[in-house]
Amino acid sequence: MKCWVCKRQARGYGHTDGRYKSGDPQRYPVDWVFCSRRCQDAFHALYGNWQRAKDGHAKLKEVAMIDASDIELAAMRQCLKSFGEAAGEIGFSKPLGDYSEAEALRVIDAIVTRYTEAMVEHHEASKFPPVRGMPPAPDPLANPFADLEDDLPWEVKP
Repeated sequence: MKCWVCKRQARGYGHTDGRYKSGDPQRYPVDWVFCSRRCQDAFHALYGNWQRAKDGHAKLKEVAMIDASDIELAAMRQCLKSFGEAAGEIGFSKPLGDYSEAEALRVIDAIVTRYTEAMVEHHEASKFPPVRGMPPAPDPLANPFADLEDDLPWEVKP
């Protein structure tokens, strides 16, 4: 099974829903499993905020944001090329406020898809520890612009 938060392989962390009795199968949601304590804590923070907002017990003005890790920041940088391609198809002269719903969704889909792919690539590359005596595998997130020569559409060369 995959982690509910980051989609890595789950490693024994789960969720128990205390609203149900011990023998009730709903007490142990099968798909709410996690790879680490960090993902489990992130899920519970979000779930707790959602539950309080749903029940109306707390007026949530701001939801706590988890600081992005270096891997997540690198994955975000990789989204720039996908964003540029999607925005280039629509036209760079068109302001974001003038995008239709379909155009905005196309840009969002390009960014989210590339971010997810970058995170999966990193986790797949790092799921096995390095082997002693062998050179380390190159980090695909080290330089997200390595495949770009002068291909940045938002930069105009004189």
